Amino acid sequence: MDNSPNHFAGLKALYLNCTLKKSPRMSHTEGLINISRTIMGKNGVETEVLRPVDHNIANGVYPDMREYGWDKDDWPEIYKKVLDADILIITSPIWLGEKSSVCTKVIERLYANSADMNEKGQYVYYGRTGGCLITGNEDGAKHCAMNILYSLSHLGYVIPPQADAAWLGAVGPGPSYRDEGSGGPETDFTNRNTTFMTWNLLHMARMLKENNGFPAYGNQKVKWNEGERFGFEKFTE
Repeated sequence: MDNSPNHFAGLKALYLNCTLKKSPRMSHTEGLINISRTIMGKNGVETEVLRPVDHNIANGVYPDMREYGWDKDDWPEIYKKVLDADILIITSPIWLGEKSSVCTKVIERLYANSADMNEKGQYVYYGRTGGCLITGNEDGAKHCAMNILYSLSHLGYVIPPQADAAWLGAVGPGPSYRDEGSGGPETDFTNRNTTFMTWNLLHMARMLKENNGFPAYGNQKVKWNEGERFGFEKFTE
């Protein structure tokens, strides 16, 4: 496969940084985002980083919570950016061994739109690629990644091999990734995994783009509702 920068031109990637810190406060998770984003930029990919905590995102599992009593809800505008991206990378710190509350809210709101359909009659997130990045100074990176990647897969995102990367400091109180002397930016294991993750996302997104998304047979709700059974036969004794 041609891996020249032009080969990936036209792809778009959106990083949702689920830090609890509003801009412009330093986000440790953004340190990993910068590594991945730099690689993508060198290869012609248009990238954007968005902090959901900077926006008024309502709680709930409906596409626009203003229709359910909320005065403000910025999610519909963020959702447009999600749909415009070929690659979605959800990133989160670790708190009490779990992804952040902001990350949970983002996944709930992604789920709110999961009944939408694309032009081929598939669920709307089909044909897109998903990954995640995690940072923390306590245990839980793999737990968070499993939760995030399963959620994305369940919604319809394609998850390539090794679609996650993380940095963990010493378990317990201690320096975070971008703190002076943390050793985070020098950690070869994290740098390698972040690089591999980025390339795996690029390869998968390009394959999907070149093949007009994910094949649309056996996964179209409208046709199922119309009576098409795609080879299914009811099991009888």
